[in-house]
Amino acid sequence: MRDSAPEARPVASLALFHDLPPDALKDVVALARVRFYPRGARIFDQGERVERAHALLGGAVRISQAGSDGEQVVIRFIGPGEIFGSVAIYTDGHYPADAVAMTDAMEVSWSHGDLIALMERHSRIAINMVTIIGKRLAVLQDRVRELATQRAERRIANTLLRLARQTGRTTEAGREIGFPLRRKDIADISGTTLYTVSRTLTQWGRKGWIISDNQQLTLRALPEIEGLAEE
Repeated sequence: MRDSAPEARPVASLALFHDLPPDALKDVVALARVRFYPRGARIFDQGERVERAHALLGGAVRISQAGSDGEQVVIRFIGPGEIFGSVAIYTDGHYPADAVAMTDAMEVSWSHGDLIALMERHSRIAINMVTIIGKRLAVLQDRVRELATQRAERRIANTLLRLARQTGRTTEAGREIGFPLRRKDIADISGTTLYTVSRTLTQWGRKGWIISDNQQLTLRALPEIEGLAEE
């Protein structure tokens, strides 16, 4: 890990600071700290007291939570431009999950007190935060509904489509998800078993719907996968 001073342009691209006036953005940058993490590094641990609010400038981060039996379950993936570890500031002040770099990653953060002060000075930041939390709540509601009403194959399709929208990029082969995915990750997010995910992805690979290579997943047949998700 190593720290550096932030630049205005990448910070301005974060959803939390959309439509922020230049003077306000200077205020934000002045209080920010940029840190680089190698793949596999822990950014914060579940139960640790919140010291900073984080946003990802590059790379990918896995958010996972341990249950009472110690089993780790993936809660969310964080892509560039997204905030993470911030909601706990407004709850009990402790991180509810672990954050681990899935790839080499660069993040920018603000101290707990500085973020609150920035929101008090610049209402646009507070409005953006409410919008971000609202969108995440909507995604969470969709996932709960899917768990209650959809069969596993359809949930897997919806999970991959969400990830492709979140961090995907178009290549000659199709729509590539922008970070390495273990099959266990997909099973956790879609609420099914590792066996079911492995069987489903193998079938889709044989059909030519996906390419899976060293944890890199590319969706080749988006209409077919979208059709399955919308059944």
